[in-house]
Amino acid sequence: MFKSLFYRLFSIFIFFQITAKAQVDVVYHDLVWSDEFSTDGAVDAAKWFHQTQLPTSTGWYNGELQHYTDLQENSNITGGILNLVAKRQTFTDQGVTKDFTSARLNSKFSFKYGRVDIRAKVPIDQGTWPALWLLGKNVSEPGGYFNNDFGTTPWPGCGEIDMMEYGIFSGKPANFIQSTLHTPSSFGNSVNHGSTIASSDIQSNYHIYSMNWSPNQISFLLDGVVYYTYNPSVKNADTWPFDKEQYILLNIALGGVAGAVPAGFSQTSMQIDYVRVYQNTTPDTEAPTLFTAKTGSIGNNSIELLLNAKDNYGTLNYKVSYNGNEITTTGASGTDKSVVINNLAPDTIYNFTVTAADSAGNYAANSPINLSAKTTNTVSNNCSGTSSEASQGSFSTGYDYKFETTGTDVKFTFKLLDTDKTGVIAYLWKQSPFEETPMTALGNNTFTQTITGQTLNSTINYAVKFAFAGGLSVTKYYSYVVGSNCALNTSEISNEKVKIYPNPVKNILNINLPEAKNTISLIDESGKIILTKNCGKNTILNLSKYPAGVYYLLVKNANKTETIKVLKK
Repeated sequence: MFKSLFYRLFSIFIFFQITAKAQVDVVYHDLVWSDEFSTDGAVDAAKWFHQTQLPTSTGWYNGELQHYTDLQENSNITGGILNLVAKRQTFTDQGVTKDFTSARLNSKFSFKYGRVDIRAKVPIDQGTWPALWLLGKNVSEPGGYFNNDFGTTPWPGCGEIDMMEYGIFSGKPANFIQSTLHTPSSFGNSVNHGSTIASSDIQSNYHIYSMNWSPNQISFLLDGVVYYTYNPSVKNADTWPFDKEQYILLNIALGGVAGAVPAGFSQTSMQIDYVRVYQNTTPDTEAPTLFTAKTGSIGNNSIELLLNAKDNYGTLNYKVSYNGNEITTTGASGTDKSVVINNLAPDTIYNFTVTAADSAGNYAANSPINLSAKTTNTVSNNCSGTSSEASQGSFSTGYDYKFETTGTDVKFTFKLLDTDKTGVIAYLWKQSPFEETPMTALGNNTFTQTITGQTLNSTINYAVKFAFAGGLSVTKYYSYVVGSNCALNTSEISNEKVKIYPNPVKNILNINLPEAKNTISLIDESGKIILTKNCGKNTILNLSKYPAGVYYLLVKNANKTETIKVLKK
C-alpha cells in the first residue's frame, strides 16, 4: 500500500519540528536517500543488499546462532512496512546447518555527515539482538556489499556507529536502548556509549531512532530528543575514524551475547516504517538571527558569557575577543551557549567583543556585540545548594548539587528532585573541551562522579545531564574553585557582642545580636544552607530536627558578616 502524499508531507513537517527542538550542532535539511517501503513484496534490490556470507567457517561473530538469508520470509514489505523476521528454522547454507534464520540488510548507499532517521518497532524477545547501525564503507568484512571494492580497513579502524541496540544489556529496565561508538581507542565493550528509556513500549509502538553526524560530533536522538553526544576532545584515527563514508545496516541477531533463546521461541520481527538520510546540498545564504550576548555567573577570577542566536542550519560559530585573547566555540540554534573565561584578575573590569556566524560564514546582522563585566573580590560560593536552573530542557522541581575537594580530586554529587521523572540516569558534562561521563547512581535519583588531578585554586565548569523516560534536562554550568569549601573556609569569628548559647546545643539555640536588623543562615558541614530567617536583636533557633554534627551560623547585617561555629549534640 502506498503512503499518501499527505502522510509524506506530514512526516517531513514533523522532522523539521523535531529537529528544531533537538540539541544538535548541525541541522540537515535535504532528503538525499530514503526507503518508504511502499511496494509490497521483496525488498528493493536497488537499495538494499542481503549480507548472507558467513564471516567465519562456522558462523557469525559474538556466538550468534542464526543464518542470515535473502529469503522473503525473513525480509519482506507488507502494507508499507519492512518486516525483518527472525525465526526458529533449520537451515543449511555454506555447508553449515543452524536452527535459526534472520535477515541482515546493508544499504547500497553510503555517505559522510548527515542525519539518519529510522521509524521502527523493535522486538524485545529474550535472546534477540535487534540493531540499527552503520559501518565504514572501507571495512574489510567477508560478504559485505562494499568489501570487494573498498574493503581496506579491518574493524574497528573503519569506525562503527550503533544507532540503537536492544537485548544485550542485562539488568536494564524495560525499553532501555543504547547507542555506542566503536573506534580503535575503545571497542567491544566500548566506553563511548549513551542510553535512554523510551516513553512507551518499543515493541508495540513506533519510535524514531536518529543519528546526527557532523565533522565535530555525533549525536543520538530518540523521538527528536538528544540523549548522547560523542565529541572527543582529540580527534584522530584512534578516536575519530568518522571522517569517511558509512553505510546503514538493519538486522536481528539471536543468541550469543544476547543470551539463550527460549525453547518456546518461534519468531519475532522488527518493523520499519521508513529509513531517511538527510544532508545539506543547497547553499546556505541565510544569516543567523536574534543574536544576544549577556553575562552569567561572575566570580573573582572568571566571567561567564551566555551567547544565543538562531540559525536555519543549527550551528552557530561564536568568537569572543578580550585583552588580546580570542576564544572560538560552537553552539546550537536557539540555545544559550555558556562560555566561561577563566584566569581573570579579581575586582577588574573586562571588555568583550562577541561575533556570531553560521558555518557558511554568514554573520548575524547585529554582530559584533560589545559588553563589559567586572569580576568580584570574593570566593566562589558554588559548593552546594538547590536550583531549578537548566541549560537544556527544564526541571519541574529542581536538583541538589554539591562539590567537594579532597587533595586534588573533586567529587560531584547531584540529586534530581523532580518526582515526575522515571528511569533516571545521569552524565557529568565538562564544559570546555566538552566531555560527557556517566555518573554512578547512589539511589533515590542521586548520582556522583569524581575527577582527579585538578589544579588547586583553578576554576572548573561542569553541568549534569539527567536522562529519563521521554526526555532529558541539563543543569546550568557551575563554576567551582578547586579546593574551596565555601562556608567551611570562612573564618570563624568570635565577637563578644554576638552571643549564642548553649553551644554545644541539643535543641534550642539562643541568639543575641548587636544590630536591630539581621539575616541569619544555618549552614551544614557540606556548605549547604538549610535555614534562613530575618530577625532582630534576639531570636531562637529550634535545631531539634537536625542530626548531631558541626554547623555554621552566618550572621549578616548592615555593618558586617560573621560566621560562628555551632556544635549540635
